[in-house]
Amino acid sequence: MRSKNFILFVFLFSLFVTTACFNSNEAETGWDQIKSKGEMIVATSGTLYPESYYASETNELTGYGVEVIREVGKRMGLEIKFLEIAFDGMLTAVNSGQVDMAVNDIGITEQRKEQFAFSVPYKYSYGTAVVREEDLSGIETLADLQGKKAAGEATTIYMEIAREYGATEVIYDNATNDQYLQDVAFGRTDVILNDYYLQRLSIAARPDLGLTIHPNIKYNPSSTGILIHKENTDLVVEINKILQKMLSDGTLSELSKQFFDGADVTEEVMID
Repeated sequence: MRSKNFILFVFLFSLFVTTACFNSNEAETGWDQIKSKGEMIVATSGTLYPESYYASETNELTGYGVEVIREVGKRMGLEIKFLEIAFDGMLTAVNSGQVDMAVNDIGITEQRKEQFAFSVPYKYSYGTAVVREEDLSGIETLADLQGKKAAGEATTIYMEIAREYGATEVIYDNATNDQYLQDVAFGRTDVILNDYYLQRLSIAARPDLGLTIHPNIKYNPSSTGILIHKENTDLVVEINKILQKMLSDGTLSELSKQFFDGADVTEEVMID
């Protein structure tokens, strides 16, 4: 009997040790795992000027969000590896652990905060509408979106607004700014609902297309952050420490002015 009890004790002790080791390894996720690897994998599109795009002079990935996260990685002593994914796929990639975070002018919304964690904002803006200059695409207010063809990606907050006002959705998969703009100019679509600062620069780069930002449509003051897995709270804390320092020492403001034609997008926006 004593021998059987001893064997049972050894078995239970071994099970306890094995379980403890498993839990210890399982706990090394998120920030611990990133530190161990010495790198962060970041989802971005590579097609969203000037947030994430390829510079024509160098053919290298750059942009405001891209350079913000590169600076974050530098200050954390980590290598940054970018994985280019269409916006709709970024959320899945973060949730599944395929990437550590996503940086692509992702608006911080209450709905997204239920499923993901966000860093503190590194950009503030508001929504606007890109239309044909000659007739404003027949749109005077957001209510006139009913039946108009709105271009965008399916899960963006801007497509949600288009859907809310009854627009016909024209869904793109990681298309370039030029494709979006040309389709409005040539009548294949009627409007692009998107971020003011992004679209201001896009239109300025293509004056030949006869497009404009609608003079009377301003909506949805927004903030943009780095999107992270909901349970990765330690990583959020570390990222926020660095972003706060970059805000305090003027690095974010300098990067903003570099990519947004002198505008400081780190200042919160108020609209009427």
